[in-house]
Amino acid sequence: MANGNKLAVFNFQTAIDKRLIQRPNKPKAKLEETVREVFAAIEQKGDKALFDYTLKFDKISSNILEISKKTIDESDRYLSQDLKDAIVQAASNIRKFHENQVEKLSPVETAKGVLCWRENRAIERVGIYVPGGSAPLFSTVLMLAIPAKTAGCKEIILCTPPNIAGVNPAILFAAKHTGVDRVFAVGGIQAIGAMACGTETIPKVSKIFGPGNQYVTKAKQIAQIEYNTAIDMPAGPSEVLIIADETCNPAFVAADLLSQAEHGDDSQVILLLDNELLAAKINSELSRQLEKLPRQKIAELALENARAIVMNNIDECIALSNEYAPEHLILACKNYGKVAEKVVNAGSVFLGNFSCESAGDYASGTNHTLPTNGYARAYSGVSLDSFIRKITFQEISEEGIASIGKTVEVMAAAESLDAHKNAMKIRAEFIANNKNKQS
Repeated sequence: MANGNKLAVFNFQTAIDKRLIQRPNKPKAKLEETVREVFAAIEQKGDKALFDYTLKFDKISSNILEISKKTIDESDRYLSQDLKDAIVQAASNIRKFHENQVEKLSPVETAKGVLCWRENRAIERVGIYVPGGSAPLFSTVLMLAIPAKTAGCKEIILCTPPNIAGVNPAILFAAKHTGVDRVFAVGGIQAIGAMACGTETIPKVSKIFGPGNQYVTKAKQIAQIEYNTAIDMPAGPSEVLIIADETCNPAFVAADLLSQAEHGDDSQVILLLDNELLAAKINSELSRQLEKLPRQKIAELALENARAIVMNNIDECIALSNEYAPEHLILACKNYGKVAEKVVNAGSVFLGNFSCESAGDYASGTNHTLPTNGYARAYSGVSLDSFIRKITFQEISEEGIASIGKTVEVMAAAESLDAHKNAMKIRAEFIANNKNKQS
C-alpha cells in the first residue's frame, strides 16, 4: 500500500476490484446537523451569526463583513508586477473562451406561420464562493466572475474566508479586475448560508457558485433544496485521473499527480496504465519531487488514498476511467486524440504530454470549476450557460393556427383537457368568421 510518498500499485491483470476506484469517505457524523444549525442561526441572528461562526470555525474575531472599495482598489499595492501580469493574461484567455460561448439568436419556423426561438437572460444576482485557508484560490474569482460578467449578471457578490490581515490581496485584485460588485469576508457554511438566506449586509442571491470542502458542499445542497437558491454543482474535494503508457514522460506524470495531491488531504489521485515497470518509474519520480514540495505533508496525506492500477491495455483504462468519471482526466498516451473519442464521463480532459492540468486551473481559458465525486456522469463544468436562463419564445400567425390548430385540438382532447382544446378552437373559429365576413 501507499506509504505517503508513493502510489500503491495494483495489477488489474490478475484481479479486478472496483473498490480500488472508490473515493475516500471521511466521517460525515453531524455534518448535515451542523449545516442546519448554522443556517437556522443566520435566519434568526443575521450578521451576528456570521461573526460568531467566523470566530468559532476560523478563529478570526471581526465586526466587519464587507471589504471597502478603497481596500479593494489598493490591493494591487501588495502584489508583484509578475503576479498582476499573470492574472491579467489568464483573465484575457478565460474571457476569450467564454465569450466564444455566446449564442446567436436563431429563430426557426417549425410550421408555416409558427416562429419559435430562444433567448438568453442573465441571472440577475449571483454569489461566488472562493476558498481561502492555506491556499487562497484567487484563480476561482477569474473562473466565476468572468463568465458571470460576460453573461450580463447585474450583480456579482463574492464571499471568501478572512485571515488575520483581512482578505488575501490577490483575491481582491482579481475581484476588481473582473468586475465583482461587492466582496465579503466570510467563509465556510456561514458564507453559503448568508448568500442563501440573506442578512442585513449580505444580499440573498439566486445562484451560488464555487468549490469547497464537504461542509461547503453540504451547505450548497441544503441551500438548493430548502432555500430556493440554485447552485452550480455539488463540487467536493479535487481529483485527477491520469492514463499513461510508455510514451509518457514519468516526471510530467508525477508532477501532475502531485499538483492535485497538494490541494488537500482529501484530494483523490488515480493513475491507470498498461505497464507495471512504468508505474515504478513514476513512483520514483513522485518520491523525488515530493521531497521538494512546501506542501509535502498535505500531499503525503492525499497519496495515502492514491493508487496506480495496471490494466491490460489503454481501452481497459478508458473503460475504468469512464466508470470513475474524474473531475480532471489527463491522457498521457500515444494516439491520445483517438483515445479521447472514447471518453464519456469527465469534467475536463487534457491531451498529450504537454497539457498539464495546472494550465486548465489557471490560464488556458477553460473553466476549472468542475464536477467531482463522480458527478461528471451527469454534470458539466461551469460555463457561460451556468449564469443564464434560456427563455423560449413563439409567435403564431393566422397561418400558424391553420398549420397546427387541428393537431393541438386533437391532442388536447385525447388528454381530456378541454380548456386547452378550446384555447385553440376559439382562435380558429375567430379567423374563419373574419374570412367569411370579408368574402
